[in-house]
Amino acid sequence: VKGCPAYEDVRQPSMDDFDLDKYQGKWYEQKFHDWTQFKEVYDTTLDIKLTPDRQGWIDDFGVKGPAPDSAKLSWDKSPVANGAHYFLFGRVDANDPPGILREKGFGVEFPDYIVDVKKDPTTGEYTEAIQFQCLERGGVRVFEGINFMSRNPVMTDDELTAMHQRAKAAGMYPYGAAPEQMHTVARRGVDEPKIDNNW
Repeated sequence: VKGCPAYEDVRQPSMDDFDLDKYQGKWYEQKFHDWTQFKEVYDTTLDIKLTPDRQGWIDDFGVKGPAPDSAKLSWDKSPVANGAHYFLFGRVDANDPPGILREKGFGVEFPDYIVDVKKDPTTGEYTEAIQFQCLERGGVRVFEGINFMSRNPVMTDDELTAMHQRAKAAGMYPYGAAPEQMHTVARRGVDEPKIDNNW
């Protein structure tokens, strides 16, 4: 596979009647495929908000690092042991179908596809989501990014396996969504105290 797929090639039926307002809020990144993202970080979150005019969006990308298992002797003295925030900006294009957000990176703008969402059967709120970013030049893919996200900090193995199956059904395995191609984000317990990272 050389280039990037069209949105309709990967979009899943769960995206019918997609509500961008419900997509706002805090997401916990569970797995990713992205060579620009450090594997040593942990407790990664994305807090997505629409701008007041609803023509743009802001993603508060939160990370901590390095993960305890990747730097056993020094992780708790890192200056970002208690988190750092990077703000990503994009826009909502009225000409795009619901489920596409325009994102800025690498000095260019490219689409961020929301491929699949899982809904709470009672409330209809979105509980899981699969995002896919792809950039090509001259018909050749130069970047792809895939994010498995949940409203819960922790997911079971069965829940993650089900996400992989949904990504496979979307035709995303050739782009990096297979289990062996994705990195699992490490997490500390949600009730763990803040880290004393003073030297």
